[in-house]
Amino acid sequence: MIQSFRKFFQFTGSQKKVWYQGILFEVIRCILEAMQFIALLVVIDGIVRDDITGKTALISFGIMLGSVIGTSVFWNLAHEREGEGSYRTCEEKRIAIGNRMKYMPMGYFNSRSLGKLTSVATTTMSDLESMAFVVIVRTLVGIVHATIFSLSMMFFDWRISLVFLAGVAVFVIINTLLLSCSRRLSPKRLEAQTQFMDAVLEYIQGMGVVRSFHLSKQSDTRLEQAITDTQRKNLLLEKNKIPYITAEQVVLRIAGAVAAFLSVALFFRGAIDLSICLMILIAAFMVYSQLESAGEMFFMLSMIDASIERVEDIHRSPVIDIEGRKQSPENLDITLRDVSFSYEERKVINHVNLNIPEGTTTAIVGPSGSGKTTLVNLIARFWDVDSGSVQIGGIDVREYKLDSLMKHISMVFQNVYLFQDTIENNIKFGVPEASHEEVVKAAKAARCHEFIMALPDGYDTVIGEGGASISGGEKQRISIARAMLKDAPIIILDEATANVDPENEAELQKAIEALTKGKTIIMIAHRLKTVRNASQIVVLDKGEIVQQGTHKELMKQQGIYRDFVEMRERAAGWKVRRA
Repeated sequence: MIQSFRKFFQFTGSQKKVWYQGILFEVIRCILEAMQFIALLVVIDGIVRDDITGKTALISFGIMLGSVIGTSVFWNLAHEREGEGSYRTCEEKRIAIGNRMKYMPMGYFNSRSLGKLTSVATTTMSDLESMAFVVIVRTLVGIVHATIFSLSMMFFDWRISLVFLAGVAVFVIINTLLLSCSRRLSPKRLEAQTQFMDAVLEYIQGMGVVRSFHLSKQSDTRLEQAITDTQRKNLLLEKNKIPYITAEQVVLRIAGAVAAFLSVALFFRGAIDLSICLMILIAAFMVYSQLESAGEMFFMLSMIDASIERVEDIHRSPVIDIEGRKQSPENLDITLRDVSFSYEERKVINHVNLNIPEGTTTAIVGPSGSGKTTLVNLIARFWDVDSGSVQIGGIDVREYKLDSLMKHISMVFQNVYLFQDTIENNIKFGVPEASHEEVVKAAKAARCHEFIMALPDGYDTVIGEGGASISGGEKQRISIARAMLKDAPIIILDEATANVDPENEAELQKAIEALTKGKTIIMIAHRLKTVRNASQIVVLDKGEIVQQGTHKELMKQQGIYRDFVEMRERAAGWKVRRA
């Protein structure tokens, strides 16, 4: 139990001081609340002595009023501090998760399910935000409250105080067993929650396939299984805690009954006065009041432990910007020296050497799965090489601070992702300080100004998540406008025109020409006209460079490139003959 509290307060980070203040206010509140025993003793003693006077009533009322007012004041102070600490802690952790994800290697996201990351950033953090505040406060305060009230009995009789403290001690022992049980089951509950999130995301993202193949009933199976499993794990957690919670409640009631019986026995032996005996009888119902109500909350401490561990697992994830620093290279020549890279056991890039001079255009071609996209991702440091080095301006990319490296590089992907925001904010995503005039200028150069102005709200039009409300060609041009506004000297085009219809292709080609003017270009393309004018063409096969040269040079050689060109030319001349 102490370990759980320690882990939580370590997790609170910069908000630890706020939480400590809240707990201090809770302790003061408990002490002020214990003063009610004194007020109670004054009244009972007056009744027993048949000496109730106005002064007696006034003293009792004054002590009780001071206790109530003080308790209320410090209750509010404590909850204000604890509430602020809870929400601020989760705010900082969410921002920290988002910031860390920006510096994680892309391989991390491939090896982790989207559902797990989503679950941690949403459900797990929400649980901590709402549950931690209640559980930590009520459990900790329950123990503090019972301990302070038990110790306050020392002023009346040490034996009664020991009985009450023994009840707290046995409660803690049972609670330790309860937490041990909970620690076995809580991770399974969270894992079921993650699988449920995976199933929901898969179900939503695959809805088009489900409907097109009339598989609505079959596709429900995994989701229903995930829901059932989540329900089963939650029920198992609830069932296992019942015996322990029952034992806790029984122990506290027995301790209260023993204290009451002992006070009566001590009175008949003449060891304590009747007024103290009566006060202890009443106190037997008050000492454990908050500990009893907090009993069920103790079981959730291990759930908080497991949730914190899932969040910390992300914070312990590898990042690729540890040793880097801001760099200002004299030139932007790109050099790959004996570069190798594998996805787990599968080698994708095998001892590649390549030089891309500044201001030139390099086209990368090759069959599917040859490592083209991986190669450009290594240049942009989406992953780190297993061996060898990637250098820009003679400096290894691992020596760059990531922000400093990406300042030199813009990428236009085949599958463009636009955020659920205005078109203007999407265009200036990489340059948030850009003015509206600069955004419009980039959009015009990218040939997307006209269709943007035709939209209901122009540049203030909010597009759907992922750009779902506009066409593929329009998304590509917006992404090019975004890259143009960034104005990086190195442009990487990953099959930027592969999925564009013929109507949009001409506009897109003009946009690309405007984007790449005077830049260092690295392009992955399957279309002949986009590669034949490149300064050099690199042909990849099975992760190795098998051919390299200009279009004319490669056409004189037998190999993949010539086969590729001839196949494209035959496809271009293919016609449908009428019967």
